[in-house]
Amino acid sequence: MKFIKTTLVILSLASASAAQATEDMTIRLATTTSTYHSGLLDYLLPEFKKDTGYSVEVLAAGTGKSLRMGQNGDVDLVMTHAPKAEANFVEKGYGVLPRKLMHNDFVVVGPQADPAKIAGDKDVADALTKIASYNATFVSRGDDSGTHKKELNLWAQTKMEPNFGGYKAVGQGMGPTLNMASELQAYTMTDRGTWLAYQNKLDLKIVVEGDKRLFNPYQVILVNPSRYPDINYQGAKSFSDWLVNQKAQKMINNYKRHGEQLFVADAITQ
Repeated sequence: MKFIKTTLVILSLASASAAQATEDMTIRLATTTSTYHSGLLDYLLPEFKKDTGYSVEVLAAGTGKSLRMGQNGDVDLVMTHAPKAEANFVEKGYGVLPRKLMHNDFVVVGPQADPAKIAGDKDVADALTKIASYNATFVSRGDDSGTHKKELNLWAQTKMEPNFGGYKAVGQGMGPTLNMASELQAYTMTDRGTWLAYQNKLDLKIVVEGDKRLFNPYQVILVNPSRYPDINYQGAKSFSDWLVNQKAQKMINNYKRHGEQLFVADAITQ
């Protein structure tokens, strides 16, 4: 009986050790829906696993929710695109080692008929003013994501409040928001990467692009291990290091949908 009990204890310890080893080889990443819906992570992660052995569990939730997961210690690192919120995240001690990763840009898309007559407008604030003045339908993500934060910042630069009759905040990710805008023949703002991934399924077109205020930078930030010692900091740092190395940055630059580059790598220029 004593032998059986000893054997069970050994097996239990071995099982716990194996579970711990598996957990240590898994990294929890909270990120924006744009990096997920664009297909970028599906393109990068197999190569990262091949190079390092680590698996990445992706939680695509938008910037606001991603940063909150980091604040709660629910993930090991975040990949987001809201510079002010990210700076606050680091300043308050939730995140460490922020690194520029890549950028793309936002565009305003709308129906082919373009009822607000904004196609070709180079001033995004002027275009939003026209949408509100015409009371055209505008679908907002309304989900505290980086895209939503950027949209609200742009509305603040107009003399119009986003509370007109045609304004609809839906609390959804970028893909569902684009689908809804297409169904409603409405305007919306999207990152270019998700637009390129979805455009062939939508009855919409780009109406505003090129304004420097539509620039969209992404960072990768580790969750602070001093605050949350149980996170997989070493795995997260390995992923961050890999993302900013020359190989991964080249992969980011080479990633295309429908023949167009979705993101421009920034780390190799630092």
